Amino acid sequence: MEFETRRAFIASKFLETYRASSDVWTQAPGRVDLMGSHTDYNEGYILTEAIDRNTWFAARPRPDRKVRIASLNSGGMGAFDLDDIQRDDQSPWTNYIRGVAVILQKEGYYLSGFDGLVHSTVPFSSGLSSSAALEVACAVLFDDLGNLEIDPVSLAEICQRAENEFVGMNCGILDQYSSLMGKSGQVLLLDCRYISSETKPIAGDLQVVICDTRAERALTGSEYPERRAQCELGTRILANYNPEIKTLRDASLEQLDAHANRMPEVVVDRCRFIIQENQRVLELAQALARADYDLIQSLTSESFNGARNLYEISCPEMDKMYAAMISGPGVIGARQAGAGFGGCMIAFVHRSSVDDFSQHVRESYLAKTGIEPEVFPVVASDGAGILTF
Repeated sequence: MEFETRRAFIASKFLETYRASSDVWTQAPGRVDLMGSHTDYNEGYILTEAIDRNTWFAARPRPDRKVRIASLNSGGMGAFDLDDIQRDDQSPWTNYIRGVAVILQKEGYYLSGFDGLVHSTVPFSSGLSSSAALEVACAVLFDDLGNLEIDPVSLAEICQRAENEFVGMNCGILDQYSSLMGKSGQVLLLDCRYISSETKPIAGDLQVVICDTRAERALTGSEYPERRAQCELGTRILANYNPEIKTLRDASLEQLDAHANRMPEVVVDRCRFIIQENQRVLELAQALARADYDLIQSLTSESFNGARNLYEISCPEMDKMYAAMISGPGVIGARQAGAGFGGCMIAFVHRSSVDDFSQHVRESYLAKTGIEPEVFPVVASDGAGILTF
């Protein structure tokens, strides 16, 4: 949907919903991790980019402390009082907004009420951080309405806490940070321990292409918490013999091998993947900058195989999608994205081959699964902010 068409569509729906015009608009992009599955909660590195799929939030301030919110993507309308915020199991998507309000107020910020309408082009439950984009777009709105002037990194931490403490998803900082700190035409090398990043270029004619398996992910009640607990167990065991190890970021393969017999085999596998993946992030940042396509192919292959065999976050649909991607014309490399268990995957493709690659992936994956995937290129985009017209 073109920018002006989308703006006019949302404005008309806002008028229809609230019988008034919207005064403030915010946007927050989704994100894709180019390398670094599950390294964030291990305080490691991730190569990430904000993408040109985003969430828009149109709003009108209210004179009271009430918040009313509706979505053009999800059914139902939510309403709550800022002085008495409760979870909503009827419209659970509103809990991301409620959570942001709860954490902002815990931090001592005074919030203003509003009527709001949400529209997103980020696919849901697909690993592109639609929930973080919603949180961040709402946080930017609260910040603007209240003249709070919260710095972006603090805002990312507030949104992460909203998801951890209110929604109940124990995620790392990756999604919210990427959505706030993205840079057009650049990728971010994110250091999850120090919550800081460097911008890195992408050289050559490389294009990132999203391949959505359409296998939905539901991480709050899934194996995601189990993977995190396994990493923490491995860390504690290693720290008994190497006190300098605080998270798996600090551990080496040599240390893991030296004490592997003291851990359950599955914990060794989880730790091995994270330690290797963390190193792959640093190597891919260099490979992308110098257009080292052979190394990109090697690193992405190792990442996918490790995610499937060591971290076990694949599924039959992801395996079939990988086969479709890796056999496509013009492909340089391919791997999982997000937390796995379905959702989106990514491919690095020569720009001149994107159309042929996309057609091949659609036809091949559909033939193997009976599921029609969504395949689309993305570009690195700026982070969240106020929309002006």
